[in-house]
Amino acid sequence: MTSAREAVAARLKALPDAPGCYLFKDADGRLLYVGKAISLRNRVRSYFHKSAQHSIRIARMVARVRDIEWFALDSELEALVLECNLIKEHRPPYNVRLRDDKSYPYIVVTKEKFPRVLFTRKIRKDGSRYFGPYTSAFAVRDTLQLLHKVFKLIPCGKSWSGEAVQKPCLYYHMGRCLAPCAGLASREEHASEIRHVMLFLEGRSQALMKNLAEQMDRASERLDFERAASLRDTMANLESVLERQKVVATDDKNQDVIAIVKDDRGAAVQMFYVRGGKLIGQRHFYLDGASDTNASEAIQEFVKRYYTDAPEIPREVLLPVEIAERDIVQSWLKQKRGSTVTVTVPAGGEKLALVEMAATNAEMALMQFAKQEEDIEAWAASAGQALQEALELEQPPVRIECFDISNIQGTAPVSSMVVVESGQPAKDEYRRFKIRYTPEAPDDFAMMRETVLRRLRNYQEGNPKFSKLPDLIVIDGGKGQLNAALKAMDEIGLRVPAVGLAKKEELLYLPNRSEPIALPMNSPGLVLLRRLRDEAHRFAISYHRKLRDKRMFGSPLEEIPGVGPRRRRLLLRSFGSVEGIRRATIEDLAAVPTMTKALAARVKEALE
Repeated sequence: MTSAREAVAARLKALPDAPGCYLFKDADGRLLYVGKAISLRNRVRSYFHKSAQHSIRIARMVARVRDIEWFALDSELEALVLECNLIKEHRPPYNVRLRDDKSYPYIVVTKEKFPRVLFTRKIRKDGSRYFGPYTSAFAVRDTLQLLHKVFKLIPCGKSWSGEAVQKPCLYYHMGRCLAPCAGLASREEHASEIRHVMLFLEGRSQALMKNLAEQMDRASERLDFERAASLRDTMANLESVLERQKVVATDDKNQDVIAIVKDDRGAAVQMFYVRGGKLIGQRHFYLDGASDTNASEAIQEFVKRYYTDAPEIPREVLLPVEIAERDIVQSWLKQKRGSTVTVTVPAGGEKLALVEMAATNAEMALMQFAKQEEDIEAWAASAGQALQEALELEQPPVRIECFDISNIQGTAPVSSMVVVESGQPAKDEYRRFKIRYTPEAPDDFAMMRETVLRRLRNYQEGNPKFSKLPDLIVIDGGKGQLNAALKAMDEIGLRVPAVGLAKKEELLYLPNRSEPIALPMNSPGLVLLRRLRDEAHRFAISYHRKLRDKRMFGSPLEEIPGVGPRRRRLLLRSFGSVEGIRRATIEDLAAVPTMTKALAARVKEALE
């Protein structure tokens, strides 16, 4: 039988001398790391040389590698694009990962017949233009209020096609809207307003003011003094806003300024967004997995991770240190932007001052991050200690899983599993279950038993999605729900410490104890369990609503096991509608390609 070392050696021999991406996997097939190389053969083999000097993190990764896959490509640029996409999709544990402490607000100009200008925190790939991120939601809403006051946008925020569907509202009569809802809007005039908004948000204030001044002059020449006065007021309002913005450059360039601070506490990256020579926003990130990399490698990985999904790429990116892949990263950014992008390391002047200012902010962000981490660790340790004492556990629980059931009188029953590790939500570990047991009357106990049974059985069968065993299981409910979970453990022969949390009085039910115990409401242990229980409830409810809505508004064919998208299409194509399928005989249904008589009988029974 071939050993793991021999299997890896065989894969190394087969590597091509070509650009591409390589993937390291462990013994269970889990992806550990994604990288790119000009020469796959040289780069991948370098990890396994006896003389190779790796950092502690990389040495641990190499020790776990049991399989190597690769994609041979035509160029290093293609390899970079694929590397970024694979890391985004799989989030391998040994790649540098960005961690942001909050979601930042953006302004979006929608891609519609009559575009809207809206506040958002979520970026979608829908063709719309996103501006930001901004540091303050209040400032964004203040800016939007100004834009609606200055330009004739759509104050109601609704999407309109331009057809007359209602009477114009008061905003139209106030001169604040073009009334696309009433069919009164000219698409060209609305597009002109949107162009002005885009110029303002892009920081091209001089071009905007020049455009407005020309329109004002033309209105005066036509003796349209009311329009000229309106444009004059618009320019005055804009000038008052522009005066308040911080000018950081003497030219009108658009720049992203990046700085990094690294020490034994971790790594923090600070970004400044300069548009039209003015600082419009900032954002900071923490880098996981960058503790033993140098600043150049960390910045290089950050740039690739960040710009994979960045809503906007400016003409110039300023870095604090040189990166090895600057030329190829520059080509990649040019490809994404559609025009030239310059990546530079400033040596002096205003640009260096910007990088240094960003570095100062990065240092403050890292200090704040380190303090938060210390507080979180201290609180988690306190909560774990409280639970160990109250539940008489052998050690403080690190990984805690909580289970909850959601249904309405037994319909669309689902359950959820949410996880905390060291006191923090591990959202990648959350799982949802569609309950298979569907009794005539709701039976929460049986549903809880099924959920815990399936979760532990998946662990025993080696399912990589359930590869970890919890230190403590929390059941949302009292003695009955807890006993159902314990029954599932007995059936499978695997006992895990468990506790039931009854919501009414927040009492804890323990196995083999007739009376519940009560912890002080301010106990860190009880606070952690309550947060976990509420999160499990939220997660289960959201899944239940999704299935319920699908059941109410979706096709009944979707509920039939064995009838996938292709079979649904063939059935609907053959009989025209669900009603047509319902009227068909079993023989008629079985005659449809890919259908069998048994499946046809199942469809007939389900629809009747």
